Amino acid sequence: MIPAFFYHIVTPLQWEVFDDSIYFETPSLKTEGFIHASTAEQVEATANRYYKDEPVIWLLKIEAARVNAELKYELATSVNEYFPHIYGPLNKDAILEVLEFEASEDGTFKIENI
Repeated sequence: MIPAFFYHIVTPLQWEVFDDSIYFETPSLKTEGFIHASTAEQVEATANRYYKDEPVIWLLKIEAARVNAELKYELATSVNEYFPHIYGPLNKDAILEVLEFEASEDGTFKIENI
């Protein structure tokens, strides 16, 4: 079951491309058929696995009930955990908040209180 709120990680540059759009898309939507997301408990590990050494990341806090595209909670066999996946463009009115996190000196992220 998908939690009421979940997160998608972007860099400011990735977000800028869709600044004037009512939808947000990622390259994975074309290559894999869905947009990757994480629960609050998963987002720190995800950030450090895929965004280590990025100076800044943004977390898009998404309300599941407002997402227009199909949502599925699916197993990522590489880490043996279930993650939320968005099967279509993300309507930006489902994004409740954009939270900014800066990397620490070692290039990792400490994500708390989300």
